[in-house]
Amino acid sequence: MSEYVLKGVPAAPGIAIGSAYIVDKQDIVVPPRAILEKEIPIEIARFEEALYKTREQLLALKRKITDEIGEQHAQIFDAHLMVLEDRMLTEDVVKKIRQDKQSAEYVFSNIFKKYIKVFSNMEDEYLRERSSDVNDIARRVLKNLVDESKFMHELENLTEELIIIAHDLSPSDTASMFNKNVLAFATDIGGRTSHTAIMAKSLGVPAVVGLKDATLRISNQDLVIVDGRMGLVIVHPNDKTLSLYRAEKERINSMRNRFDDIKDLPAETTDGRKVEVLANLELPEEIPMILSRGASGIGLYRTEYFYMNRVDLPNEEEQFAAYKKVVEAMAPHSVTIRTLDLGGDKFISSLQIPRDMYPFLGWRALKFCLERPDIFKTQLRAILRASYYGKMRMMYPMVSGPAEFRSVNEILDSVKKNLREEEIPFDENIEVGAMIEVPSAAMTADLLAKEAKFFSIGTNDLIQYTLAIDRVNEQTAAFYEPCHPAVLRLIQRTVQAGHEKNIKVALCGEMSSEPIYTLLLLGLGLDEFSMSPGNILQIKKLIRSVSFQDAKELAEKALELTTGQEVEDLCRRRLQELAPNIINNEGV
Repeated sequence: MSEYVLKGVPAAPGIAIGSAYIVDKQDIVVPPRAILEKEIPIEIARFEEALYKTREQLLALKRKITDEIGEQHAQIFDAHLMVLEDRMLTEDVVKKIRQDKQSAEYVFSNIFKKYIKVFSNMEDEYLRERSSDVNDIARRVLKNLVDESKFMHELENLTEELIIIAHDLSPSDTASMFNKNVLAFATDIGGRTSHTAIMAKSLGVPAVVGLKDATLRISNQDLVIVDGRMGLVIVHPNDKTLSLYRAEKERINSMRNRFDDIKDLPAETTDGRKVEVLANLELPEEIPMILSRGASGIGLYRTEYFYMNRVDLPNEEEQFAAYKKVVEAMAPHSVTIRTLDLGGDKFISSLQIPRDMYPFLGWRALKFCLERPDIFKTQLRAILRASYYGKMRMMYPMVSGPAEFRSVNEILDSVKKNLREEEIPFDENIEVGAMIEVPSAAMTADLLAKEAKFFSIGTNDLIQYTLAIDRVNEQTAAFYEPCHPAVLRLIQRTVQAGHEKNIKVALCGEMSSEPIYTLLLLGLGLDEFSMSPGNILQIKKLIRSVSFQDAKELAEKALELTTGQEVEDLCRRRLQELAPNIINNEGV
């Protein structure tokens, strides 16, 4: 077949060559969810409503097909509708909901699997091929019962090296692929800081997001090339293209360890300004790689991944053991642990969190924790107990201002009081910081600095909230401007407010991983840079190659410019002058 190229958003650098695996066309698994006796009528009503919605959707599709290409082509939906109106199916589901006290989606999914199996095993070829139609009906009903992002895709059994192609990948999907045979990711939707991109960097694999229709244009087992530097996916590459990319991949691999000689050296500019270069941690399995890269510690430990890929909530002992393991493994370095940040694009099946029309503006992070103190207190107890075994800091995500920070600290104080009463040891002096991720926090940074022990700027969210764009939406990817004047001023304001109160200011967003922004962020006065482990040595090398004076001059000029593109162009020019050996090799 002829070669063709899909263009998307570069998400994680590198090149991968391999066979495609289309996640969205694989079977889906609905996790069990027990219900109470009083919830049985609710689940039955949800099931009947889902059937009604599915029927209306199918009728609308039938009308559309009839109008566009003729009635004979729309007759396929008659069989779908007959299955939906099968009283035996409805009665079976209702009976099982009452009998097993399980959610409607779990019962329906299990019953429909039996239907699909019957069709798949039929001797008649025509009827056997109808199993895909039955499967389509099941998917439609399930989508109306529960948001598809809560389905657990069967990705645990990958036995060969594959390139994952999906409409989207939830954080739980990507977390489940750690240490699996995944060569690269490519998704229809997403931006540079979507969690698919973040996890790809953590896994050390190339990724391209925002491809729009990759799942429709690529088939299972197609040979593809993923170029995470340029944001390209090449399907059915010809021999010449394959040869060029194989050579480029070898060149990149040969340079992978070229900065190993500075692993144990400090991140210090040529004129003596020292900063800390830390790692972002998604999963404990990353620690060996983090240590091998010479990180000064963990600047962001995302704890929500511990809650995913399971059908229940982790209890205190499970969390304590996990956090303690991380703290001990990183000793004597510090671990900065972020409390639970669910919501946005991170959901777990064991909690019935409502799906918001605008999820990033909805019930997430601290707002969720304040509404569910039972879950929050369990995590706080585990964190505090683990703090006894190493150097640990704790920070709250999505702080909106001083009032919210105080409210959460009141919960923390009550947990500390209970631990003291139970004579359970913890670090009484554990530092508690605020993440600066929304404009309201940045604008009140001077007030927050009176109460927080440190700041950590989360630029992924700060940029999207400041610029009113969705960082996961491929339609707005072009408007995601890390160097927008408003963003730079909020960073500058936060750093100044922190330093006036003698507290350190870190940055743990994806901006930290980008060489083009390093000099600018250094010049704005940041004390700590936390990033994906794979970028640590390159960023440390860059810091050691420039002077703080040059960085400050660049930041001053950047703050005078009127567009993000002007700032990026300025940063690129200065890096080309000051550290050409670093950026040329990366294609920045």
